[in-house]
Amino acid sequence: MTDAERLLTPARRPEDVDAALRPKNLDEFVGQKAARENLRIFIQAAKARGDALDHVLFFG
Repeated sequence: MTDAERLLTPARRPEDVDAALRPKNLDEFVGQKAARENLRIFIQAAKARGDALDHVLFFG
């Protein structure tokens, strides 16, 4: 195994930057207030049912 193939490395990878830019919760999303509120309701309803959230497609 070469150093380039190591799974653990202290070097920052491009994917790490992408993950840091992604919102961690709904309050961190910018814009589309109505879409955020609908999604919040969908999540709360699924939790109340004790069920998984149906598939959701994000675009844009």
